[in-house]
Amino acid sequence: MNPFKKLANDTVIYGMSSIVGRFLNWWLMPLYVILFTPDVYGIITNLYSYIAFFMVFLTYGMETGFFRFASKSKEPDKVYSTSLISLLSTSLLFVLIILVFKEKIAGLINYQNHPEYILWLAIILAIDALTAIPFAHLRLKNRPLKFAFIKLVNIAANISFNLLFLLVCPKLAANNPDSIINLIYSPEIGVGYVFISNLLASLITLLLLLPEIFKISFSFDKKLLLRILSYSFPILIVGLAGIINQHIDKILIPFLIPESQHPMEQLGIYGAAVKIAVLMNMFIQAFRYAFEPFFFSHTEVKDDKNMHANIMKYFVIFGLFIFLGMIFYIDILRLLNWNPEYYEGFSIVPVILLANLFFGIYFALSMWYKLTDMTRYGAYIAVGGAVITITLNFILIPVFGYKGSAFAVLVTFFGMMVVSYFFGQKYYPIPYNLKRIFTYFLIAGILYVISLYTSTLTPFIKYISHTFFIFIFMISIYLLEKRELRGLFKFNKKR
Repeated sequence: MNPFKKLANDTVIYGMSSIVGRFLNWWLMPLYVILFTPDVYGIITNLYSYIAFFMVFLTYGMETGFFRFASKSKEPDKVYSTSLISLLSTSLLFVLIILVFKEKIAGLINYQNHPEYILWLAIILAIDALTAIPFAHLRLKNRPLKFAFIKLVNIAANISFNLLFLLVCPKLAANNPDSIINLIYSPEIGVGYVFISNLLASLITLLLLLPEIFKISFSFDKKLLLRILSYSFPILIVGLAGIINQHIDKILIPFLIPESQHPMEQLGIYGAAVKIAVLMNMFIQAFRYAFEPFFFSHTEVKDDKNMHANIMKYFVIFGLFIFLGMIFYIDILRLLNWNPEYYEGFSIVPVILLANLFFGIYFALSMWYKLTDMTRYGAYIAVGGAVITITLNFILIPVFGYKGSAFAVLVTFFGMMVVSYFFGQKYYPIPYNLKRIFTYFLIAGILYVISLYTSTLTPFIKYISHTFFIFIFMISIYLLEKRELRGLFKFNKKR
């Protein structure tokens, strides 16, 4: 199949689980915003940031290491089983440690009244870490449909349990105090049902993946594991640094903002604003699922660098289109019975969207050090970004609150993107069309600035104007790309 069509097809299928699934999951956020005050929603934001952080620890770069070694090995099943056994062992050890020390850990992060949260999240982490390799195996074996199906089931289960515990059960319990529903529902648990729903969904995912886990004969190769870990260790550093860049602010805000300024309320508002930008994240995630295995399998193609350059350009185009679409129609969220306590967070959504786009570009650029086995450079860049993130957060959060966190992320991802580009051009040069990419950023920036002057117009006129701006952006792309767009899917057809 034509490489562009292959990447496009895989992106669409993986995107079904990532974009469609996460879009459905996104609707839980408006539900939380309606049901919970910002300080309570801050608990969800805070604890899921810890989950993201420890998820990197528990997978320790094994997913990328698995891709690299399984795609080259004559015994991919041995790579699979060795990786899986390693993750199973560390995940079980992690749960055991949390079980013993959950009260102390809860006290350290200011949840001393709810140590059960810590245990529930630990089990979620262990299951998700373990299932990372079976999911990676499905991707490597080019089985995107099964991958997408299981991911969608997970999301559907999570949504269903949330609706059950947060909407259905409270009404049934209130209308029927002696109902059997009280055997599975207690109002005192409150926000804890968000974590219980996630736990149940993760257990269902594990059950669905059991055939994938047990269908091969298990074998463990210690020397192979050491080679995988040696390759993956820099990926672990990159992952930890990446999580710091994306989530450390949500961990630091409760500690850096004085109680008099209501840190958990600020965190809840900030967490909701970050969630609003989820469409950009979904696009990047779908691209990442398809992009990594695609390029590992096309490193020997003669024109792969030109292909990479073209993919980057179109990635930027779609990313800017999402940026403009989200910004131009963001006020529609107010029609969803949005809690007014969260309105002030809308002002930082453009900053978060742009930061996420820079992160997506950074990811696409970062393939140079993975393809050349120079993963240490990825670690250098990511650690440098983490240092900048932590420094800026400590400086900006006490002064500007959560808005300081948003700008810290923007500066960090922009810097990492630029540094990765220059290192990549030195060790794995790719002929990116920077002039065209800068042109699209300029057009999008001009349209965004013009849109700021439409805030006083009536909603109808404002949305008509914004739709016209989107049309201008699309026409600009067509005029500049019409020749390539016509021949895009004919690229190397006779190869």
